[in-house]
Amino acid sequence: MFFIDTIELGGLGNRHYLAGGERAAVAVDPPRDVDQVLAVAARRGVRITHVVETHLHNDYVTGGLELARLTGAAYLVPAGARVSFARVPVADGDTVTVDDGLELRAMATPGHTPHHTSYVLREQGMPVAAFTGGSLLIGTVGRPDLVEPRLTEELARAQHASAHRLAAQLPDETSVLPTHGFGSFCSSAQAEGDATTIGREKGANAALTTDVDSFVAQLLAGLEDVPAYYAHMGPANASGPAPVDLTPPAVADADEIAARLAAGEWVVDLRNRIAFAEGHVAGSFNFEADGKIATYLAWLIPWGKPVTLLAESAEQLASAQRELVRVGIDRPAAAATGAPQEWVAQGASLASFPRSTFAGLAEQDMDGIVVLDVRRESERAAGHIEGSVHIPVHQLHKRLGEVPAGTVWVHCAGGMRAGIAASLLDAAGRDVVAVDDGFDSAADAGLTLVSR
Repeated sequence: MFFIDTIELGGLGNRHYLAGGERAAVAVDPPRDVDQVLAVAARRGVRITHVVETHLHNDYVTGGLELARLTGAAYLVPAGARVSFARVPVADGDTVTVDDGLELRAMATPGHTPHHTSYVLREQGMPVAAFTGGSLLIGTVGRPDLVEPRLTEELARAQHASAHRLAAQLPDETSVLPTHGFGSFCSSAQAEGDATTIGREKGANAALTTDVDSFVAQLLAGLEDVPAYYAHMGPANASGPAPVDLTPPAVADADEIAARLAAGEWVVDLRNRIAFAEGHVAGSFNFEADGKIATYLAWLIPWGKPVTLLAESAEQLASAQRELVRVGIDRPAAAATGAPQEWVAQGASLASFPRSTFAGLAEQDMDGIVVLDVRRESERAAGHIEGSVHIPVHQLHKRLGEVPAGTVWVHCAGGMRAGIAASLLDAAGRDVVAVDDGFDSAADAGLTLVSR
């Protein structure tokens, strides 16, 4: 008998796996905070004998090297990946024994990267699951444009071929277990559903139902902006990430918080957007700890800029630290916990701004009002408020000067990104109203929507 346990990181939209038998197991594409993987292995009572990477990741810092060091496991990395540390290079067809009757076979599946490799788990010689990394995902494939623009079309064609190779060589009942596709920007589209098999993908995945030229054209047409921090993930993974340090940061008092703001550093408030709007340190930015903080903070912040974290509790702070180390933001410069009144100098006032809904927007006399849409291009193309200004949230901090004069009513699809954008605008001294509402309510409120 074998087991496969899934370690899900909702913030980054990825899944990682521990698979094995009675005594031993293999970790697939482990996250940087490897204590999670070690805990799963301990619960199972198994030893991790192998750690495998499907590719050099572009959206997170791997924990593979550290996990292999801690456990003594063999560290398997595709032979074509150029790395600067010792590892076991893996080529197409290589097989390793995981436990009695359980083996892992490498299958070259280039496309997401040139060296991408999937791993087929076989029990008594029969395929039972395929760890497909960024190759075949649920209903889609990994995006092919993260390595080098000149290779994008070539890699898109390789994705199509790799999907067909998996479909041709594996039984229909084989489980497909991708790393990406659950919110990760490494996916060319988002997964529909929670689980899948080779047979199901044959009837639902465009890579398997569309000819190569049509597939490539559709795939390339649907690609959107790449998070800026991706540029730093591949090099970090190729050089060998250092172990993480999740101990609490140095404590910042009100004077230090003010000094860091005055020095141009980022002070990030982790509280929910409702609490932030009601009262916050002037100049601070709001990235909710319960939102996609790793993706959006890493995307927006100038790389290497010192960041101070403000949290309601030690638990909230620790959770955010864990999220951030996964994308290479290793140590906050400082931190404070408690309430915002404790984070400003005695006698100083907290800043605030109003929140509203699309119904509230529809009631306004639009004279002097700017409606700012901070969704992605594809979201806006499907329908947007007539006359609204469009600046995606990940571009806003560099394009604040493009926002027209007036009171800015800022919205996204659900409220989280609007909260981030509102905090950026508020810190820049703009009058802002955060529309904390689902975009589906815009038409119901009577606002005129157009599409293109």
